[in-house]
Amino acid sequence: MLLFQKRFHAGLVDGSVRLTFRSWSKPLVKVGGRYRCHPLGVLEVDRVAVVEVGSISEADARLAGFEGRAALLEYMQGVREGPLRAADKVFRVELHHGGDGDRVAVAMDASLSDEEVEGLVGRLDGWDARAEEAWAWRTLRLIGRHPRVAASKLAKRVGRETLPFKQDVRRLKKLGLTQSFEVGYELSPRGVELLRRKKRKR
Repeated sequence: MLLFQKRFHAGLVDGSVRLTFRSWSKPLVKVGGRYRCHPLGVLEVDRVAVVEVGSISEADARLAGFEGRAALLEYMQGVREGPLRAADKVFRVELHHGGDGDRVAVAMDASLSDEEVEGLVGRLDGWDARAEEAWAWRTLRLIGRHPRVAASKLAKRVGRETLPFKQDVRRLKKLGLTQSFEVGYELSPRGVELLRRKKRKR
């Protein structure tokens, strides 16, 4: 999956945004790969290169959806822990919108049958029962109360390390209950409906 803030979505679809810069420790996409980008559908990667921050041009910044290079660098600095230097290496990813055929429709469908609710409740109850400390329902409700909050901050709220917390959120996502964003998560319509139905049954 490739994550983009909502402000970039229209440009990704109409083709005016076709470049992104990422401070990854290793490449997370490959040329020709098709990656989900909720709610747009899929993005297809055309080229991946490692470049120095100092080589990023004004034209690059506009193709990445920013007004200019200064705005792009300010944004990049905001998602890094340390200072951003001209000699720092980042991944330059060229991409284009590849259609909506790969949308994760299940997550967006809030119509759950009684059997589906029973199955999902059983899955989350089972995870909690087998865990040393119950996490499934607590994590789902936490995301519902604090949408688009960084995983590190959510994990801290419940006294957990960030990496295992994120791994558990991915398990919820595979059931179509959560959605990932560039920063944090939200409940999907399916997740919202599951919590509503479970609360109603109490």
